[in-house]
Amino acid sequence: MIQLRKISKSFRHLSVLKDLNLSFEEAGISAILGPNGSGKTTMIKCLLGMVLPDQGDILINEQNISRQWAYRDQISYLPQIARFPENLSVGELIRMLRSLRNRPSQEDTLIRIFGLESFMDKKLGHLSGGTRQKVNLVQAFMYDNPILILDEPTAGLDPVAVLKLKDLLNKEREKGKIILITTHLIPFVEEMADEIVFLMDGKIHFRGSPSHLIRQYETEKLETAIAQMLEKQKIVSVDVSPQVNGQSRLTPVMTS
Repeated sequence: MIQLRKISKSFRHLSVLKDLNLSFEEAGISAILGPNGSGKTTMIKCLLGMVLPDQGDILINEQNISRQWAYRDQISYLPQIARFPENLSVGELIRMLRSLRNRPSQEDTLIRIFGLESFMDKKLGHLSGGTRQKVNLVQAFMYDNPILILDEPTAGLDPVAVLKLKDLLNKEREKGKIILITTHLIPFVEEMADEIVFLMDGKIHFRGSPSHLIRQYETEKLETAIAQMLEKQKIVSVDVSPQVNGQSRLTPVMTS
């Protein structure tokens, strides 16, 4: 269980999170959406203890995480940008990560799933972006933790790897895990998410299933519903035109 109670955070004069109340109590995939600057990354960093909120409380399994660190051992985290030591090989990185937690892991299975066997002796600095992301996914799924937080998990992946990621996520959901995903890929959200939490200007603007949002705006596509929601607020407009590989992306454009 994750609970955020009246969380506020500002950076100098910029207020990023504003009295945010949010909880995740049931297993499933929650897509954390919102335009750039909406507070998604700051919220995740607060959950991970990387950023301290100015006010409010965060509880994991009913325990306040303030000034604590042990709770992180129950969280698997995939950063949007994998900044690995470039002089290490893939195998060296995996062995180092395994030694940090010193408990059963499943990296061998994940290495086979993403076809990384031939890359184990390669230096991380020599890998392509897509291969680095596969290594990033291995480290995120290595341990059987009850909470997964994935920031743009599909970034750089080829279609086959995306299918394997979806299969992994479905299996983790079936185990009863809480899975939080930030992404700009709307078709991925529509297919995978049990619910959407839409942040705008540091506040929750919508929470519910993708089908609920579609019905609310009387449209047939999630991307259209999101565009209408943003236009109604007169804060941003959204470019949801197809991008690379035919994926629609949520791209904010400030309105005058």
